[in-house]
Formats: sequence, C-alpha cells, structure tokens
Amino acid sequence: MNISVLSSGGLLIHGRRIPLGTIGPCRIGGRRPNIGHRDWLSQRAHARAGQLAHEMSRRDDLYKDFIVAASKAYGDAILSNEPQVQELLAVYAMISRMRVVSSPRTVACAEKIMETTIGTYFAPNKTIREVHELMRSGVEIDPLKDFSEAAREDLRAFTSL
Repeated sequence: MNISVLSSGGLLIHGRRIPLGTIGPCRIGGRRPNIGHRDWLSQRAHARAGQLAHEMSRRDDLYKDFIVAASKAYGDAILSNEPQVQELLAVYAMISRMRVVSSPRTVACAEKIMETTIGTYFAPNKTIREVHELMRSGVEIDPLKDFSEAAREDLRAFTSL
C-alpha cells in the first residue's frame, strides 16, 4: 500500500488526497463503521445515564437503610439501657460507606445521630407515655431530621451531574 503524509495534515493514499478528519478508526482496513459518530455518542450518553441512575439508586438505598436502622437503634436507646451492639455496628458500617460516597455534611449528620443514640443509652429510660408527652409538647425528639435533609440535598446534587 502506498501511503504518504502530506504537510497539510492529510494523507496521500494511492495518489488520492484524503483529509485526516475523514479517516476514523473503523475505516482503516476498508471496514465501514457499524454506527455513526452521533449514534456512538448517544450510546455513550445513554450508558452514562444508566450508570448515574444505578449509583443514585445505591445511595438512595443506603440512606433508606440507614434511616431505618438508626431509627430502630434510637428507639431502643430511649426504651432500654442495653445496647444492641450488632445493630449499632451495622449503623456504623453504613456511616463508613457514606464517607466514600456522600457529602461531609451528610456524614456529619449521620455521626451526630449515633452520638445522640449512644448518649441516650446513658439517660434514664422513657416510657411510652413520656415519649408521647414529649411529642405533644413540641420537644424535638427526631434526631434524623437534619440527616434526612442533608441526604435529600446529596441526591438532588447528584441528579444535577
């Protein structure tokens, strides 16, 4: 095959002048591309969107699982002085996963929930009547509120990528 590189940036193949922009990797060797450039970009964008959706779903599941586990641990701490160590360790494991994928604010809120939960084990137990009275009096007994808001912001920021 007789190929020469031209000073203009093109190629001279068997006496025919060909600009470099018209030669793609699929055309070398005489093969035609199976998909066009725009189709390839569309497929790439679609694949990226799928990856982002999957990652968002994983974060959403992590946040949901944390809220359920942390709520249970906090509820146990209000009613008992005997911590369920396995459950607390599972919540700490979720926080560690959040450190990898979440914003510092979300992680800080999750850590604050655990501090509150552990501290509650050292406080006197509350009866259901006392919990009800706290709720009716307007005293905030929802340590997960800030976390929920931070997690929502994380998910919103992730969707804007």
